[in-house]
Amino acid sequence: MRVQVIGAGIAGLTAAFELARRNVEVELVERREGPGLGCSYYAGGMIAPWCEREAAEPIVTELGVEALDFWTKTLPVAQTNGSLVVAPPRDKPDVVSFARRTSEFEECDGARIGEIEPDLANRFPYGLFFAREAHLEPREATQALARELAGMANARMHFGRESLGDEAGFDWTIDCRGFAAKAQLPGLRGVKGEMLVLRTKDVSLSRPVRMLHPRRPVYIVPRSDPHEYMVGASMVENEEPGRITARAMMELLGSAYTVHPAFAEAEIVEIGGDVRPTYPDNLPRITKRGRTIAINGLYRHGFLLSPALASRAADIVTKDAHFPELMQ
Repeated sequence: MRVQVIGAGIAGLTAAFELARRNVEVELVERREGPGLGCSYYAGGMIAPWCEREAAEPIVTELGVEALDFWTKTLPVAQTNGSLVVAPPRDKPDVVSFARRTSEFEECDGARIGEIEPDLANRFPYGLFFAREAHLEPREATQALARELAGMANARMHFGRESLGDEAGFDWTIDCRGFAAKAQLPGLRGVKGEMLVLRTKDVSLSRPVRMLHPRRPVYIVPRSDPHEYMVGASMVENEEPGRITARAMMELLGSAYTVHPAFAEAEIVEIGGDVRPTYPDNLPRITKRGRTIAINGLYRHGFLLSPALASRAADIVTKDAHFPELMQ
């Protein structure tokens, strides 16, 4: 069996990897000059299925739990240091409300927060610690997947090309183009995410920290460089890629400062953003049309959902499986 996978973002890379592991002959095609250069490039990399339950449907948590095994066992690039949720003292009710909508956490007072993250000692009176959650460096993860594929005799990657075409004689095509597939997928829309990367030696965090705020919620995720942190991410109903607004930068910087004042002196080493594909219900879908399967609508959950969606797409191809909760 030969399968063409179009798109080498995190959805396409995991789909190609899952198919190749099942001895399918895979051709991965990407219009950019390398893997992981679309919206995956600007991701936070939080594998946080229980935190995401606060604002997402239960299926996001159910599928996300599978990602923990994938990123810590199948392709062990994630660190299981947990996630910490905090809020300024006046916004403690937001943390209480967050707790009501999720699970698998430990309630923390200020002293416990300081034990978990010493640099946040005495800064927040109340928080939630999700000890089982993980995080990864997205760019390293996509490169790791590409290296795995490069080492498989039944997988090949083609960059700088839109597709290999129907004439290549594929049994299936897996469309993982994200927002670029909008014309073929009715209802797909773009939600812009903006982020920045700060560098400082004056703050040390070992895990993602989410600060809740009515107007400026933020997450800060450690990168593999011990002095760099990704700060994100806005969610704007905007389909214009490639730039970050002054408002978004001010809000992200202000929120980072609230988490720790030392971020005010940090160096801004990167800013960026891209358009994340989503459907009206913000849930992922696998769409089957003839011998083409589209994996799309991952919204802000690309690294969290891709392993499970890839596994299910591979089941459709190799076992003629059907997943009514995801397919239409």
